[in-house]
Amino acid sequence: MPRQDSAVMAGSLTHQGSPNPGYSSNNNAVPVPVITQTDSRDKWSKKMDFLLSVIGFAVDLGNVWRFPYVCYQNGGGAFLIPYILMAIFGGVPLFYMELALGQFHRTGAISIWKHICPIFKGIGYAICIIALYVSFYYNTIIAWALFYFYSSFSSVLPWTNCDNVWNTVDCTNYFDMDNVTWTNSSRSPAEEFYTRNVLEIHKSSGLKNVGGVRWQLMLCLFLIFTIVYFSLWKGVKTSGKVVWVTATLPYIVLFILLIRGATLPGAWRGVVFYLKPQWDKLLETSVWVDAAAQIFFSLGPGFGVLLALSSYNPFTNNCYRDAIVTSLVNCLTSFVSGFVIFMVLGYMAEKRQVKVEDVARDKGPSLLFITYPEAIANLPASTFFAIIFFVMMITLGLDSTFGGLEAIITAVLDEYPDYLSHRRELFVLGLVVVCFLGSLSTLTNGGAYVVKLLEEFGVGCSIIAVGFLEAIAVSWFYGITRFSNDVQAMLGKSPGLFWKVCWVAISPAFLAYIIVSSLLKPPNLTLFDYKYPDWSITVGYIIGFSSFMWIPIYMVYKLVWTPGSLKQRLAVCLRPERTIPDIHPDNLNMAAVP
Repeated sequence: MPRQDSAVMAGSLTHQGSPNPGYSSNNNAVPVPVITQTDSRDKWSKKMDFLLSVIGFAVDLGNVWRFPYVCYQNGGGAFLIPYILMAIFGGVPLFYMELALGQFHRTGAISIWKHICPIFKGIGYAICIIALYVSFYYNTIIAWALFYFYSSFSSVLPWTNCDNVWNTVDCTNYFDMDNVTWTNSSRSPAEEFYTRNVLEIHKSSGLKNVGGVRWQLMLCLFLIFTIVYFSLWKGVKTSGKVVWVTATLPYIVLFILLIRGATLPGAWRGVVFYLKPQWDKLLETSVWVDAAAQIFFSLGPGFGVLLALSSYNPFTNNCYRDAIVTSLVNCLTSFVSGFVIFMVLGYMAEKRQVKVEDVARDKGPSLLFITYPEAIANLPASTFFAIIFFVMMITLGLDSTFGGLEAIITAVLDEYPDYLSHRRELFVLGLVVVCFLGSLSTLTNGGAYVVKLLEEFGVGCSIIAVGFLEAIAVSWFYGITRFSNDVQAMLGKSPGLFWKVCWVAISPAFLAYIIVSSLLKPPNLTLFDYKYPDWSITVGYIIGFSSFMWIPIYMVYKLVWTPGSLKQRLAVCLRPERTIPDIHPDNLNMAAVP
């Protein structure tokens, strides 16, 4: 007999009397049972374990490097308007939807679809493949941070001067303006440390010749995955404890860096540059696209992580409040991170006697591994600030890795419980080994080229398309009325009109807008001085489609193997296999709606 994962299948249904918070006050509403959870599924030890896990997943390295750059590139303070609007009408409703789905159905991203709309089950497989692609490159960035962390234990940080074996004649110390002449070929000590010592990218000519594996980075990645394994092997009981460190430590470090940054000369220049509104930017379509993409990737709906984490909640947990609180924390963290970054950029501009925009040219990992470390190296107590900065980066990355891999683990274990439910430790070990082996290409001399390719195409449009279909499947096929009744069964009240309109129309339109805009914008990938060849773009599209293709493949498979006429097959494939009314009327104690 298939495992009955739903709380409805394992719980008891009781009538509480009138007026009953479990029932709608609408006379035309479908009766909603009050459900008392009695199933044996693992649960969070404490509510804060869950909240910290969600915050840890959502608040990642992108909050520190991506949001500040996107903000100042798209109008500074003016960018906050489209960002907030996109969060309210697109990001947060999708975030809330996933938390509610996971909590109600109490299962992972694959098996949940038999409760919602079986023909869309391929979405679950697509999510797992995308999560694998993320693990192939994201943990390598954490390994870079670990390399920097180890290198920071020195009285003089190794990226402070040009006296190291990896430096070239082009190495120029920005902060020694009286003794040097800056040219177009000049490189800072921090840039050469990153490119020539950490990556050794000069030994690679591009994707056709990525070079050998850097054993130092491989060792760092091995240590990262060792931490990940022992944090996840026992489920939420262990990961829920680890996040008390990994999810809170970044905020302590951010606060320290914020206070230190505010005392630096020229910090105000960075803040003004960061927030000075350029209202004319609001008329540009690209600004709204960037705002929509930023909030989507920041909150992380569609990755299956929220489904997995919320599935271990008590059935009556207030997931609505959780969605609001964690979304606010995520957005505020991004905003505050901008101050931390741009106060330091203002300081660098002051020291170099140049404009802030001349300093703030780097984006992505370069901002974290070149620009910010260079500023830290020229501060008093530079070793201390370097150590805590890279500790923050490591912990930010680990939290997101915990969430991404837990999405795969929960999805697969719930889908194949007869084979894997008692073998979690072995499955997690196998998954970690696969992720480690899949990351080897990113540890080569040209590994940074692979990282950017996977980041752009392995996730990118694929996960947005998956999120779009998920929103459509839930709000249109499963039905907004049925979904609202599910929320009412958990929270005691039905979602308001605002949420229903967002789920049915605005949020899907929000995702469709990002997809269309992305497809209309031709990719032009570059990294340092390397321009990605056309064949690599083709490979990127193949990587992106390799995850999404499982959605139509499963649709065809489901229709072919379902008996009956085409009309009957469609009816069966679009109808939930197990819902509250489908269990058995005799097992439900539902009162008439008053």
